[in-house]
Amino acid sequence: MGTTASQLGKDLLSEYQELTFLTKQEILLAHKRYTELLLKEDLAKDLSSIRVPMAKILTLPELKSNPFRQRICRVFSTSGLNDGSLSFEDFLDLLSAFSDSATMEIKSHYAFRIFDFDDDGTLDSSDLRNLVNCLTGETNDTRLTNEEMRQLIKNILEESDIDKDGTVNLSEFQHVISRSPDFVSSFKIVL
Repeated sequence: MGTTASQLGKDLLSEYQELTFLTKQEILLAHKRYTELLLKEDLAKDLSSIRVPMAKILTLPELKSNPFRQRICRVFSTSGLNDGSLSFEDFLDLLSAFSDSATMEIKSHYAFRIFDFDDDGTLDSSDLRNLVNCLTGETNDTRLTNEEMRQLIKNILEESDIDKDGTVNLSEFQHVISRSPDFVSSFKIVL
């Protein structure tokens, strides 16, 4: 794209506005925050050739305390290495999906992908166990007993698994989310 990390051209800025749910100001702020994560030697390089490692992305306060922070990076990373590193465009996609302006369909699609820990296109009991452990923490004080976990997963599947195949697919997940008005407001990251 020919832009350096220290600038964002008008044409590229307009293109990013068209392709995301972000405003011009939000894109400029995202650019500033992203370039703050770069090494000094990367600042003069073409922005499209740079990837920030997941460990650096996770230093952002907005992700630092999110229990799904690593899954979020892996879902939005286009590196092909499952390393969670993000290009600037990956970073914009992440912020766009979590923005207030993103549609319910976009938010639920990405939430589903984040919760699908084994990336098989369904939420099975293993994914649900991982999801619950992320939410409750895995310390002795917060960890559910095996029986509590089994019962909770059973309840989730009874509520969500419309076709009764033992898993929750994307459309079933979206159906459940559509009945939860709090979901859209809670699924956001603001820089």
